[in-house]
Amino acid sequence: MTDATDLAARAGDRDPRVGLRAVSALRRLLEQLEAVQVRSARNQGWSWQEIATELGVSRQAVHKKHGRQ
Repeated sequence: MTDATDLAARAGDRDPRVGLRAVSALRRLLEQLEAVQVRSARNQGWSWQEIATELGVSRQAVHKKHGRQ
């Protein structure tokens, strides 16, 4: 997980170019991690409502985002 740690450190860089690039990369990583965990939960029989509750979003939002994956 050193890549993520490095990105997190760079997100606080004093150079906005470095910081913004790191934030963008972290956002992409977060989206990938969310998709992996949602897929895992669905494979284990979780409902869309259970997943939504854990993510702090509505059932409709999580289904719209991940329902076709």
